Amino acid sequence: ETAEAGWNLRYHGSKLIRKAREASFVPTGMAGFATIVAYRLYKLKSRGNTKMSVHLIHMCMAAQGFVVGTMTLGMGDSIVIKVSEHIKKKI
Repeated sequence: ETAEAGWNLRYHGSKLIRKAREASFVPTGMAGFATIVAYRLYKLKSRGNTKMSVHLIHMCMAAQGFVVGTMTLGMGDSIVIKVSEHIKKKI
C-alpha cells in the first residue's frame, strides 16, 4: 500500500461521512441498495426457470430504483426546507 492509496482512502472515507451528515438520504440509499442486492442474491437459488441474466438485471434495476427514489425524496426534502426558509425570511 502506497502513501497515495492511504490518502485516497482517508479522503473518500471522510467525504462519505461528510455527505452522510449533510444529507441523511445518502446512507439510507446505500443501505437500501446493499439490502436489495443481498436479498436478491439470497433468492438466487430459488429463481426457478428464470435465466440468471434476467434475475441479475431485475436485481440491478430494483437496487438502482431504490437509490434513485431515495435521492429524489431527499432532494424534494431539501427543496421544501429551502423554500420554507425563504418564505420565513419574507415574513
